[in-house]
Amino acid sequence: MTSPKQSPELTPTVEELEAQERRLVLRQFTHDDAWALGSLLVDLARERQAPVAIDIHRAGQQLFHAALPGSTPDNDAWIARKRRVVERYGSASYLVGARFRAKGTTFEESSRLDPDTYAAHGGSFPITVEGVGVVGAVTVSGLPQLQDHRLVVEALELFLSRA
Repeated sequence: MTSPKQSPELTPTVEELEAQERRLVLRQFTHDDAWALGSLLVDLARERQAPVAIDIHRAGQQLFHAALPGSTPDNDAWIARKRRVVERYGSASYLVGARFRAKGTTFEESSRLDPDTYAAHGGSFPITVEGVGVVGAVTVSGLPQLQDHRLVVEALELFLSRA
Protein backbone atom coordinates (compact mmCIF):
# COMPACT_ATOMS: atom_id res chain seq x y z
CA MET A 1 0.00 0.00 0.00
CA THR A 2 1.31 3.41 -0.95
CA SER A 3 1.21 6.26 1.53
CA PRO A 4 -0.31 9.56 0.36
CA LYS A 5 3.17 11.14 0.21
CA GLN A 6 4.54 8.50 -2.17
CA SER A 7 3.66 7.83 -5.76
CA PRO A 8 3.55 4.22 -6.92
CA GLU A 9 6.91 2.92 -8.05
CA LEU A 10 7.28 2.71 -11.80
CA THR A 11 8.60 -0.61 -12.97
CA PRO A 12 11.69 -0.06 -15.13
CA THR A 13 11.64 -1.39 -18.69
CA VAL A 14 14.08 -4.01 -19.97
CA GLU A 15 15.78 -1.21 -21.92
CA GLU A 16 16.20 0.94 -18.78
CA LEU A 17 17.63 -2.02 -16.86
CA GLU A 18 20.06 -2.83 -19.69
CA ALA A 19 21.15 0.82 -19.76
CA GLN A 20 21.95 0.61 -16.03
CA GLU A 21 24.24 -2.34 -16.70
CA ARG A 22 26.04 -0.53 -19.54
CA ARG A 23 26.52 2.54 -17.32
CA LEU A 24 27.62 0.81 -14.12
CA VAL A 25 30.99 -0.56 -15.23
CA LEU A 26 34.05 -0.33 -12.99
CA ARG A 27 37.70 0.20 -13.97
CA GLN A 28 38.76 -2.44 -11.45
CA PHE A 29 37.35 -4.37 -8.51
CA THR A 30 39.72 -5.21 -5.68
CA HIS A 31 39.19 -6.55 -2.16
CA ASP A 32 39.37 -2.94 -0.94
CA ASP A 33 36.73 -1.92 -3.49
CA ALA A 34 34.46 -4.68 -2.19
CA TRP A 35 34.88 -3.36 1.35
CA ALA A 36 34.19 0.24 0.24
CA LEU A 37 31.09 -0.71 -1.80
CA GLY A 38 29.77 -2.99 0.95
CA SER A 39 30.33 -0.31 3.58
CA LEU A 40 28.54 2.23 1.39
CA LEU A 41 25.56 -0.13 1.12
CA VAL A 42 25.56 -0.64 4.89
CA ASP A 43 25.53 3.15 5.41
CA LEU A 44 22.65 3.65 2.94
CA ALA A 45 20.66 0.80 4.50
CA ARG A 46 21.24 2.05 8.05
CA GLU A 47 20.11 5.58 7.11
CA ARG A 48 16.83 4.02 5.93
CA GLN A 49 16.62 1.45 8.73
CA ALA A 50 16.37 -1.18 6.00
CA PRO A 51 16.33 -4.74 7.36
CA VAL A 52 18.69 -6.13 4.74
CA ALA A 53 21.56 -8.51 4.30
CA ILE A 54 24.32 -7.44 1.90
CA ASP A 55 26.75 -9.69 0.04
CA ILE A 56 29.56 -9.14 -2.44
CA HIS A 57 31.16 -12.03 -4.31
CA ARG A 58 34.00 -11.96 -6.83
CA ALA A 59 35.18 -15.02 -8.76
CA GLY A 60 33.45 -17.42 -6.38
CA GLN A 61 34.79 -15.82 -3.20
CA GLN A 62 32.71 -13.89 -0.68
CA LEU A 63 34.51 -10.56 -0.15
CA PHE A 64 31.85 -8.81 1.97
CA HIS A 65 28.81 -9.75 4.01
CA ALA A 66 26.69 -7.81 6.47
CA ALA A 67 23.37 -8.60 8.11
CA LEU A 68 21.58 -5.56 9.48
CA PRO A 69 18.96 -5.54 12.25
CA GLY A 70 15.72 -7.09 11.04
CA SER A 71 17.36 -9.32 8.45
CA THR A 72 17.05 -13.08 8.84
CA PRO A 73 18.84 -16.24 7.66
CA ASP A 74 16.21 -16.39 4.91
CA ASN A 75 17.77 -13.26 3.39
CA ASP A 76 21.05 -15.15 3.00
CA ALA A 77 19.23 -17.92 1.14
CA TRP A 78 17.65 -15.32 -1.18
CA ILE A 79 21.07 -13.73 -1.73
CA ALA A 80 22.53 -17.04 -2.84
CA ARG A 81 19.63 -17.73 -5.23
CA LYS A 82 19.71 -14.22 -6.77
CA ARG A 83 23.53 -14.26 -7.06
CA ARG A 84 23.43 -17.57 -8.95
CA VAL A 85 21.17 -15.92 -11.56
CA VAL A 86 23.75 -13.15 -12.07
CA GLU A 87 26.56 -15.71 -12.29
CA ARG A 88 24.65 -17.82 -14.83
CA TYR A 89 23.18 -15.04 -17.02
CA GLY A 90 25.74 -12.24 -16.53
CA SER A 91 22.90 -9.79 -15.91
CA ALA A 92 21.08 -8.32 -12.93
CA SER A 93 18.65 -10.74 -11.32
CA TYR A 94 15.81 -8.21 -11.76
CA LEU A 95 16.64 -7.79 -15.48
CA VAL A 96 16.64 -11.57 -16.02
CA GLY A 97 13.17 -11.79 -14.47
CA ALA A 98 11.99 -8.77 -16.52
CA ARG A 99 13.17 -10.40 -19.76
CA PHE A 100 11.07 -13.48 -19.03
CA ARG A 101 8.05 -11.32 -18.12
CA ALA A 102 8.49 -9.33 -21.35
CA LYS A 103 8.11 -12.63 -23.24
CA GLY A 104 4.82 -13.30 -21.45
CA THR A 105 6.17 -15.94 -19.10
CA THR A 106 8.09 -16.16 -15.85
CA PHE A 107 11.57 -17.27 -14.93
CA GLU A 108 10.11 -20.03 -12.77
CA GLU A 109 7.93 -21.37 -15.63
CA SER A 110 10.44 -21.13 -18.47
CA SER A 111 14.07 -21.14 -17.28
CA ARG A 112 14.13 -24.89 -16.55
CA LEU A 113 16.21 -24.07 -13.46
CA ASP A 114 15.46 -25.19 -9.90
CA PRO A 115 13.68 -22.31 -8.07
CA ASP A 116 15.27 -23.51 -4.83
CA THR A 117 18.67 -22.74 -6.40
CA TYR A 118 17.92 -19.74 -8.67
CA ALA A 119 15.72 -16.68 -8.13
CA ALA A 120 15.31 -14.00 -10.80
CA HIS A 121 14.13 -11.46 -8.22
CA GLY A 122 15.62 -8.00 -7.87
CA GLY A 123 18.61 -7.32 -5.68
CA SER A 124 21.66 -8.88 -7.31
CA PHE A 125 23.67 -6.84 -9.80
CA PRO A 126 26.71 -7.87 -11.81
CA ILE A 127 30.08 -6.39 -10.94
CA THR A 128 31.41 -5.63 -14.39
CA VAL A 129 35.01 -4.53 -14.99
CA GLU A 130 35.91 -2.56 -18.10
CA GLY A 131 37.67 -4.78 -20.65
CA VAL A 132 37.09 -7.90 -18.53
CA GLY A 133 33.35 -8.45 -18.14
CA VAL A 134 31.33 -9.72 -15.20
CA VAL A 135 33.63 -10.70 -12.32
CA GLY A 136 31.11 -11.01 -9.50
CA ALA A 137 27.88 -9.78 -7.97
CA VAL A 138 26.68 -7.37 -5.32
CA THR A 139 23.45 -8.52 -3.71
CA VAL A 140 20.90 -7.13 -1.25
CA SER A 141 17.93 -8.98 0.25
CA GLY A 142 15.29 -7.83 2.71
CA LEU A 143 13.15 -5.27 0.87
CA PRO A 144 10.62 -5.75 -1.93
CA GLN A 145 12.58 -6.84 -5.02
CA LEU A 146 12.48 -3.53 -6.89
CA GLN A 147 13.70 -1.69 -3.78
CA ASP A 148 16.52 -4.24 -3.33
CA HIS A 149 17.51 -3.62 -6.96
CA ARG A 150 17.34 0.16 -6.63
CA LEU A 151 19.43 0.16 -3.45
CA VAL A 152 22.23 -1.74 -5.21
CA VAL A 153 22.05 0.54 -8.27
CA GLU A 154 22.16 3.66 -6.07
CA ALA A 155 25.21 2.34 -4.22
CA LEU A 156 27.03 1.49 -7.46
CA GLU A 157 26.25 4.96 -8.86
CA LEU A 158 27.65 6.59 -5.68
CA PHE A 159 30.66 4.28 -5.68
CA LEU A 160 31.45 5.16 -9.32
CA SER A 161 31.02 8.90 -8.66
CA ARG A 162 33.67 8.68 -5.92
CA ALA A 163 36.17 6.65 -7.95
